[in-house]
Amino acid sequence: MPLKNLLRLSALLIALGSVFPLDALAQGAVTYEQQVIKDSIPKPRHGNRNRAKHFGRAAIELGAAEILPWTWDKFLKKADYANISWKTVGHNLTPSNWTWDDDNFQTNQFGHPFHGSQFYNAFRSNGYTFWQSAPAAVVGSYIWESTAENQPPSVNDLINTSFGGIVLGEMTYRLANKIANNNQTGVRRQVSEIFALLINPANGINRVLDGKWGKPGQNSKRDSSQITAEIDLGARTFNRDNSNILHNKNYGWYGHAKLLYGTPYKDYETPFSNISINVELGKDDSSLVNMVSVYGSLAGWEIKSNEKLQHLLTLSANYDFWHNSAFFYGGQSVQANFLSEYDLSKKTKITTSFGAGPVLLAAIPDPYLRLPHGRNYDYGTGAAFNAGGQLLLFNTLSYGVNYRGSWTVTENGHPSHYFVHAVSSEATLNIVKGFAFSVESGYFVLHGVYKDYANVDKRYPYLRLSTRYTMNF
Repeated sequence: MPLKNLLRLSALLIALGSVFPLDALAQGAVTYEQQVIKDSIPKPRHGNRNRAKHFGRAAIELGAAEILPWTWDKFLKKADYANISWKTVGHNLTPSNWTWDDDNFQTNQFGHPFHGSQFYNAFRSNGYTFWQSAPAAVVGSYIWESTAENQPPSVNDLINTSFGGIVLGEMTYRLANKIANNNQTGVRRQVSEIFALLINPANGINRVLDGKWGKPGQNSKRDSSQITAEIDLGARTFNRDNSNILHNKNYGWYGHAKLLYGTPYKDYETPFSNISINVELGKDDSSLVNMVSVYGSLAGWEIKSNEKLQHLLTLSANYDFWHNSAFFYGGQSVQANFLSEYDLSKKTKITTSFGAGPVLLAAIPDPYLRLPHGRNYDYGTGAAFNAGGQLLLFNTLSYGVNYRGSWTVTENGHPSHYFVHAVSSEATLNIVKGFAFSVESGYFVLHGVYKDYANVDKRYPYLRLSTRYTMNF
């Protein structure tokens, strides 16, 4: 299990790497900015043709990602679970000894995916493609589960570390390279290098080893994908277990960052050519980090395209981490999304999105479950679905409605199944260039059905007012 400091570092790096993210309730929804920006990411067959692969260095860095956390746990933290031996390794290598662990929610749903991203980037930052690097997250997770702890290896850790590590790993890889491979010089050059290092340590270390640190990127090799970043700062009101927003009693500040990398309608055959990231922060709620969501396209197929409309089918990998005062939720899914854009005029557009797919693993709170080390949630699998639409008028006023939901059946925990819903509507008015005023309302709902206990209903209605600043890179 990752150490507490690793969790804190993961929160910092994810927040830094996601300082500009996706619509809080619409991973599959497509905004206007996504559609008008040209994306020129090289195709895999071109972008990696002359790229040197360093297998030995990648293997060493993957090993370092195993040894360094274990060393901290063993000699500094003096954690009992780090006291390994040949006997514990032999026990853990036996397939029948795999189980589900009882770590807390943040460790399993946040810390493990971050750890997996280090395994993934050990190879991704050493010249390997997305698909070639993905097995590194699985191998790294298996080695850790089997050899770095004396506790039985767990199924949920393998899934969270592998799949979550791939999603977060590719996200941080692209963002770090976008930041580092620019034409800045002097102090700004060094600041960009340090910032990229914080987002993706493996990539930063390899830039030093390759002699690239501090050197402006060459235009022929730079990732020219545009990034749209939106920063919201404002006030929100919310309530717990009450569907009437007028009865809300909680008020406080919040910050929301949205980052849109690339566009779904360009280079859609390239994995993660389109990424949407969300982060929401606010001390007045249950925790400082209230939400982290990542959407990354895996592949796409054009259905129809002309001057007035575009239809596209995409396959996406999705990572969700929600933590509000009513309930928490962590899920990883793969979804098929049908995206459409209708150009009514040069300044008026309608975009829609519909998606569905399997939930590989989800963590849902169970008030009746109390395991020794703090686990109070069930693990389940099921299906996820989303729908959304946005109207943009005269490039000035926009209004969008989005829905996301999931249905899961418990695999480990009390016999139960869950429905999770998130609905939002948002109106935005552009005031001057780069600045806008936004009003958003919505609610989260968790409905749990138990075989041996009373059912549970949790609601979280909210209203948010914010000033938004938008910039393009």
